[in-house]
Amino acid sequence: MAKRTVLITGAAGYIASLILPVLRERYDLTLLDVRTTDRNGQPVPGVQIADLLNPDRDIYRAYFRGMDAVVHLGFVRPADDHDPDQRFRAEFDNVQMAYNVYRVAWEEEVRRVVVASSNHAADYYEPLILQHKMDVVDPNGRALSDNYYGWAKEVYEHLGFVFAVGKVHGNPTLGIQSKIAGRAGATIGDRERGRPLENIQLRIGGPRETDVANCPPGDLVCVRRALGAYLSARDLTQLVIKSIETEDIRDEHGIPFQIFYGISGNSHAFWSIVNARKIIGYEPQDNSETRFYEQIVEHIRAAQAQGKL
Repeated sequence: MAKRTVLITGAAGYIASLILPVLRERYDLTLLDVRTTDRNGQPVPGVQIADLLNPDRDIYRAYFRGMDAVVHLGFVRPADDHDPDQRFRAEFDNVQMAYNVYRVAWEEEVRRVVVASSNHAADYYEPLILQHKMDVVDPNGRALSDNYYGWAKEVYEHLGFVFAVGKVHGNPTLGIQSKIAGRAGATIGDRERGRPLENIQLRIGGPRETDVANCPPGDLVCVRRALGAYLSARDLTQLVIKSIETEDIRDEHGIPFQIFYGISGNSHAFWSIVNARKIIGYEPQDNSETRFYEQIVEHIRAAQAQGKL
């Protein structure tokens, strides 16, 4: 049986490094990035250079042709992270790149795009949770961020939904005819929507093994956040694979669009993964409470010594 063909953008980046070992065995991969080395300067085998910010999509169109799925991990960083204007312009570029990926994927009839969104798409709510003013964030609720990075992730998601509906790229004449027919009692079907681009947005949490250890001793708010956001490499890999392979991802209205939080099965979770369990059968294998048990105990002892408990 032939392997699925999968294109990965940002293939020399950190997130890609966590999933490539398994994905290389499972799929026929095409790897794209603007560099061929990882953050440590080590070559990443198979990576080809492509600038997906270029508005001339014909330059990189051939990479998308014949793909079953695209996993979009590409990301532009600001030259100066302390300059708000440069941060905005970098994120604006990221939105443009997401559009280019969606558009050429749609034009080349790729079935599905899996996009690296972020928990920061709704990070406005996080302080409210840590202050016990909220309990959980549902991915189907309104996304709100208080920074440009999160704002751009919100836009990825909203733009992905536009492509999933397909109306913008449908036949406008048929759309008008459908509305007229609808007023006459006929059913308005897929003619108005056009052809959808299926897509899943993964709000990735904390895909690191160091967050709990990096909290100041006894800072239990920091520890709670680290425990709730933790995402192991094998759970991330499972989430990506099931996002690629699950046959039907349509919502209750028939739109092939979903937002899933990318976290492990953490007892301290404050982002809901109920929909990921239900729709794609996500079954996380790891739990930060057991993974970091010894470090949690050390933090509790430090908090007790500081009179915080």
